[in-house]
Amino acid sequence: MNEAQALAAFAALSQETRLRVVRLLVRAGPDGMAAGAIGEALGGATTSRLSFHLTHLEHAGLIRSRREGRFIIYSAVYPALAGLVGFLLKNCCQGHPEICAPALAALTCACDSDLTESV
Repeated sequence: MNEAQALAAFAALSQETRLRVVRLLVRAGPDGMAAGAIGEALGGATTSRLSFHLTHLEHAGLIRSRREGRFIIYSAVYPALAGLVGFLLKNCCQGHPEICAPALAALTCACDSDLTESV
């Protein structure tokens, strides 16, 4: 991930609804979720408001959409999210791996705790 891509991703994630959508889609797994289900999970977001946020996230490369019959299914782009984390941590240890150890440890246990928090 280059700096321009990271900036676009951070800009997309800097809004509460979009951050919640990405976290929701990460939890949903590779199968993703229908737009309507995303709206319901976010407390009944209006279609136009949700569409705006989903489009913003898709343009940033953090989510993707696909059509399944009448539904549009959105899913997280895990390589892009991993690239964003990698961008942040690249060269962080400057030859001293103990500097990055806490951040890496937090990533290894994220599946157990952080992702089970409510949206």
